[in-house]
Amino acid sequence: MSRTIQNTLIAFIMATSVTALYFQSNFQFMKAEIFHIPVLFIIIFMVSLFVAEDVRNSFKKVLWFEKRKDKRPIWQVGIGMIFYFAQIGFVEVFARGLMPYDLAGMPMYVIIPFLNAFLLTVIFEEVFYDQKRELVEQFKFKKLK
Repeated sequence: MSRTIQNTLIAFIMATSVTALYFQSNFQFMKAEIFHIPVLFIIIFMVSLFVAEDVRNSFKKVLWFEKRKDKRPIWQVGIGMIFYFAQIGFVEVFARGLMPYDLAGMPMYVIIPFLNAFLLTVIFEEVFYDQKRELVEQFKFKKLK
């Protein structure tokens, strides 16, 4: 289940990146929409679903995920990155009206997803991250007089 969610979000990130890049062009066929969803997004999303697993595995190879002794920190960074860029992509394609707002010069559509990604990473970790529980060694304590 975790892998499916990750792959879907990676496909969403790729589709929103390409759509945001080409949607602002002067070509009218790039701006075609069905129920306010760009057709280009739908096409790229379907194609991205097939390559998302390979993209995820290539990131794991680049970051030496399998060679690490403790995989949890890099796993958290990867999940957080996926959540962050999925939210940024959503704003860039589907909610462009939220882009002009800023907080002391920093765009709000960059700040809020960072906070959300942190919270979503913690929740996702509690639900899906399977950590190996080590046996706790029993200690005998001396009674203090």
